[in-house]
Amino acid sequence: MAGRHTYRTRAIVLGRTKLAETDLILTLLCEGGAEARAVAKGARKPGGRLAARVELFCETDFLLASGRSLDVVAEASLVEPHAELRGDYERVSAASAVAEAARLTCFGGAEDGFLYPLCSRALKACEQAGDQAHLDLVVSAYVMKVLAHGGWRPELDRCCACGDEATTFFSAAAGGVLCESCAREVAGAEPMGAGQLAWLRALIACTFDELLAAEVDPETAVFLLGCSHVWAATHLDARLRALEFMLSA
Repeated sequence: MAGRHTYRTRAIVLGRTKLAETDLILTLLCEGGAEARAVAKGARKPGGRLAARVELFCETDFLLASGRSLDVVAEASLVEPHAELRGDYERVSAASAVAEAARLTCFGGAEDGFLYPLCSRALKACEQAGDQAHLDLVVSAYVMKVLAHGGWRPELDRCCACGDEATTFFSAAAGGVLCESCAREVAGAEPMGAGQLAWLRALIACTFDELLAAEVDPETAVFLLGCSHVWAATHLDARLRALEFMLSA
C-alpha cells in the first residue's frame, strides 16, 4: 500500500462481485452516505482473515487504500454482523431488497448522513420482524423513506392531478394518489382503500419501531410492497430483482 492514500470508514456491505480466484469487489455504503467500491484480496479463501468481515449486510470498520477506479481493503474489523439474518431465507430475501434499494440511492462522492443510519436500522428491523407481513412492511418502509429523502416523495394528501382530497387510486407514474375521475386518464392506476392510503402514509411517517409493533394483515403488507416496488422501479428507472423475488415468493 506504499504511496497510496488511506482512509478509515465504517460501511455496510451492500454487494459482492467475484474477482479472480480468491478476491471480491465490495460495494459499500459508507457512514457518510457515499458509495465506495473496494477490492478485498483473498476474501474468498476458506478461513481467510477477511472472509467473515465482508459478508453481505455486515457493518465493518474499514481501512481503505484509495485507487484510481477501485479502493483496496487494507484492514477490516467487524462491528455488526446482523447475525440473525444468516440462515433465514425470508430475512435474507428482505435484507437483499433493502441492500438493492440502498445501492441504487447512494453514489460515489455524494455524502448524505441520512443514508447509513437508515439502512442500518432497516437491516436490524429485518432481524426483529416477527413474521413475513412485517418483513414486507420493513422493506416497503425503507424503500419509500429512502426515495422520499432523495426527492421522490409521493403526493398522498390530495389528487396529484386536480387537487381533490377524495382519492381512491395510486399511480407511481402520476406521482401519487388520484381521484376517481383523474384515474380514468392514467393507465395502470391502482384502486386503493382508505386503510391502504393510511398505511402508505405510515411507511414514510412512522419509525421502524412503530411499524414493527403495529398489526398488519398479509394482504395489506403485500399491497404496500407492490406499491413500493412500482414506485422505486418507476422513479429510479431500474429493475429491482430482489423486490421482484419477494413479490413472487
